[in-house]
Amino acid sequence: MTHSIQHHISPMSHDRLMEICRGIRHVALDMDGTIYLGASLFPFTKNVLKAFDDAGIGYSFLTNNPTRSVNDYLLKLQKLGIETTPERMYTTAVATIDYIKAEMPDIKRIYAVGTPSMIKEFEEAGFEICGEDTSTLPDALIVAFDTTITYPRLCHAAWLATQGVPYIATNPDRVCPTDQPTVLVDCGSLCKCIEHATGRTPDIVIGKPNRGMLDAICHRHGLQSSEIAMVGDRIYTDVATARNAGAFGVLVLSGETTLDTAMNSDPVPPLTVPSLVELLDLILESRKTGS
Repeated sequence: MTHSIQHHISPMSHDRLMEICRGIRHVALDMDGTIYLGASLFPFTKNVLKAFDDAGIGYSFLTNNPTRSVNDYLLKLQKLGIETTPERMYTTAVATIDYIKAEMPDIKRIYAVGTPSMIKEFEEAGFEICGEDTSTLPDALIVAFDTTITYPRLCHAAWLATQGVPYIATNPDRVCPTDQPTVLVDCGSLCKCIEHATGRTPDIVIGKPNRGMLDAICHRHGLQSSEIAMVGDRIYTDVATARNAGAFGVLVLSGETTLDTAMNSDPVPPLTVPSLVELLDLILESRKTGS
């Protein structure tokens, strides 16, 4: 390790770190735990985003949380003082819709464990939403992070899992970060519940650490994966996504993961910083020292 956590920790040399940072043209930003926590915007976020704009560095917002639609997230960011566009927002609901349309085009009718906002997004994408009718089976079961879930809906999802329909989870997260004194049970935990009841796991899990979200950013902006820094507060989703996609993984300690957890992970993240501020400093330093 080369530097104290006051600035950053990396298993690579400073020269190599500068070389990688110099090549970064786009920053893929996890949201909860990275730019805000719960309903609280970090005090540095606006200044960092402005500095990215000023330096000509693009950025996108990626979230494994599908409870809100893209428009809902844009409204949330607006209320927090961040003005952005739909093209900069990518949720696991959008990623799941894109995946189904590209890889499973015969799926038209779905049963979804998800919030009304997410289900509306699927409807607007052309999917028919099925109820708890057991006389006919949907084409697929979709399980997401659902803050509105009811016991009957969970039980019906478990029953569908026993019927062999294609089963897709939007994200693997066990819990959702929060600034409140509670535990927000996330999609991965709901899938674990279904697995314990039925023995079945999802056929595919969309969202981080699946590389698809970063592949979409590369396609949108004409980038190579090595030109993207994937930044987030989780090793098993954010940093793993970067590794799977060939991007630069950056762990921030402003959310879920502790320094002790980061340093004892295998492999250690390519870069660990307290927050986005230190990443910005490194990228700007690399621009000054580069040829």
